[in-house]
Formats: sequence, structure tokens, C-alpha cells
Amino acid sequence: MVKLIAFFKRKAGLTPEQFQQHWRTNHAELVVRQKGMRRYVQNHTLSSGYAAGEPDYDGVAEAWFDSTQAMKDLAPSSEYAAVRADEANFIDPASMGVVLTEEVVIVDGPVPDDAVKWIGFIKKRDDVLIDFFQSYWSGTHGPIAAKIPGNLRYVQCRARMGIYASGRTPDFDGIPISWFDDLDALRRSGQSPEYEATRADEANFIAPGRIPFIVAAEHEIPL
Repeated sequence: MVKLIAFFKRKAGLTPEQFQQHWRTNHAELVVRQKGMRRYVQNHTLSSGYAAGEPDYDGVAEAWFDSTQAMKDLAPSSEYAAVRADEANFIDPASMGVVLTEEVVIVDGPVPDDAVKWIGFIKKRDDVLIDFFQSYWSGTHGPIAAKIPGNLRYVQCRARMGIYASGRTPDFDGIPISWFDDLDALRRSGQSPEYEATRADEANFIAPGRIPFIVAAEHEIPL
């Protein structure tokens, strides 16, 4: 299974509410007409994410396919053309990035419908090979992060190796996603020694600097 993750900012002049409304209605109706998609999830940045200024992204989309070929088969379709054309109505095209990923589930617990979702965007250290990055992230770092209290579900979405084999560099090497009961649970987790241990270990494989992220509400769009 292949998961496409797209992340973007809203079009200039739109409020977050206008952006979310168009994405969840007009755009979603176009997306679900595409054949071959197995699942489609929209992640809308919470209103609290705007309290201190603009968040890194207004939204993150996740779309699952059986294979990369299933995705390629969409390219010449009129349904795909309609989706791309509509993006200009609510997305800032310069902000948009896409990474093809594979999921590694580290914590597979139940998640309530109203859970909040933390989505991060990480790059490997320049001196670290991608093989090491992926194996360390899942095999060593994953179990450390899994101990963070309140982390209901934890999934690592790592960029597919085919991207590197083709000589390309993805926007991000990995996209970690964690679910929490609510914002208070997320905040409490950030004050725990387990969280501090997780952050300390990041220096072993993640590029230094701030990690972009959003805290979002998940909306599964029926296909």
C-alpha cells in the first residue's frame, strides 16, 4: 500500500474557515470521483494553531493506493484534471508539497473520533544515509517515542526508497503522526520525561533545527 501525503497553505485572501469549507465540500467531491483510491483523509489545522500566528500548514491530505501504478493511472483522467484545476481555488500553489510514503505502525491503539492529531515533517541529517535513517527511526527511535504518555496511536510515514533510487530528494524524509485524546493530553505529553528522551534522541538521525508540524482534526472522507 502506498500513501500520498500532501501539505499546503491556503490561498491568499481566504480565512482558515473558508479554506476548510471549500476543501471539505467542493474539493472533496472531486477527489472521491477518482478511481483506484482506497482511502482519503483530510487533516485540518485546529483553530488554536492560529493563536500565535500562521501555522506551518493549513492542511495535510492523506490518500492511500494499492501501488504507485494505480496513482499513475489517474494522471490522464478527467477526474484528476478536475482535482488539480480546483486546487487553485483554495490552495497557495507555491506552498504545496507531496511525499509518497510507506507506513510503519509503532503504536496501534484505538483512537476516538474527536482525537487530535500531531503531524510532523522531518529530514535526515546530511551525514546519515537513508537506509540508516529509516532503520534507526523505526527500530531505535520508535520504541522511545512510543513511551510518551497519552500517545494513542503512532505511525511513521517514511518516504519511499524509489524516490532516492531515481536520484530525487523528497521534501521530507519522514512524516511522523501521533494521535491524542485532546489538546490537554498533547500538552501534558510534552512535559513528560519520555518526551524529553524522545527529543534528545532526535539528534542521532534528524537534521538540526525546528521541526515543522501541525495539530489537526482528522476528517475521513467516504469513498
